[in-house]
Amino acid sequence: MLWASVAAQAAASVAINGPAFLIPSLQDDRGLSLAQAGTVAAMPIAGVMVTLFLWGLLVDRVGERTVLLAGLGATALFGVIATTVQGTLALCAVLFVVGMAAASTGSASGRIVVGWFPPRRRGLAMGIRQMAQPLGVAVAAATIAVTAAHVSLRAALWIPVVAVVVALVAVTLIVLDPPRPTATPALTANPYRADSFLSRVHGASVLLVVPQFLVWTYSLTWLVQERHWSAAAAGALVAVTHVLGALGRIAVGHLSDVVGSRVRPLRWVAIGAAVTMALLGLVEPLGVAVVLLVVASTITVADNGLAFTSVAERAGSYWSGRALGIQNTAQYLAAAAAAPLAGLAISGWGYAATYALSAACPIVACTLIPRQDETSAGEAKKPGPPRD
Repeated sequence: MLWASVAAQAAASVAINGPAFLIPSLQDDRGLSLAQAGTVAAMPIAGVMVTLFLWGLLVDRVGERTVLLAGLGATALFGVIATTVQGTLALCAVLFVVGMAAASTGSASGRIVVGWFPPRRRGLAMGIRQMAQPLGVAVAAATIAVTAAHVSLRAALWIPVVAVVVALVAVTLIVLDPPRPTATPALTANPYRADSFLSRVHGASVLLVVPQFLVWTYSLTWLVQERHWSAAAAGALVAVTHVLGALGRIAVGHLSDVVGSRVRPLRWVAIGAAVTMALLGLVEPLGVAVVLLVVASTITVADNGLAFTSVAERAGSYWSGRALGIQNTAQYLAAAAAAPLAGLAISGWGYAATYALSAACPIVACTLIPRQDETSAGEAKKPGPPRD
């Protein structure tokens, strides 16, 4: 069940984040500026933003399996259409719809993990599930840019389609909806009215997305255009960084089980992201910047699983679909804005200044992260190792 969830989320990640690795080809083949190519790359992210809450609401109503089958099927269909369109505006429109469909995996695959794993093992399990996103980006980085450069843009667009079809088969054969506790007034009550915990986690997550997507979107372009790496070499390094990021998510997820808290490791990750991005900005002209880029790519993605699990545990079975939809919508809204704005900042001020400025976001996030974990009333105990 866990690995089927990973497959679904990883395939969606290839479809959503893959266009970022088409930026050099879009500039060379279609004559787009960096900001324009970044906008094309952001279209699936914008599409995700539009439908995440609706998919989450549907998960609460009809279940995880149905949502995954419908969403992955639609993603594959419109992915095929994307390989046939010619104009840039048409490509933007189809990629937007691809993102709308791929958003289905956000709440559904996360709910499968939360529903099937007990709290004391949930951090590690969710860390494994959350590695799907950087794993998907790693697959995209290793394949899409080099395929676009050596074959064609159209051939590169087939890669997400293949990934989604494989995930669709896995979900069809494996996934079952997890059991839910009997509805009670405490479980069905709106958790946003009880306190500010969920809102503060959402806010911190939005800020932590900025350096993450800055590095994700422009690392390959930076290596190719500023460091004069080949597309294949740059794609390989970016793929390695995302594998490291995936392992980092597993590590911090397990750490949250060990220390009995999701928010404390979340704060540690935010501090690490701030320090790393500031240092990257300072040393960007130097050779050591490539090493720091690898470190930044690993640290800036580590927070997602912690925040995701914390939101799901606090919201409970009858609200977690919507809460996770809000969580991801806010993150993707920030990501959709970050890609073109970062392109403008890089064009005007350079990579070093843009990297350094992004360090302010995790600094502010530290002030929003709650001091203590909370769980849904009557449903889940606080995370931690078993007493036996």
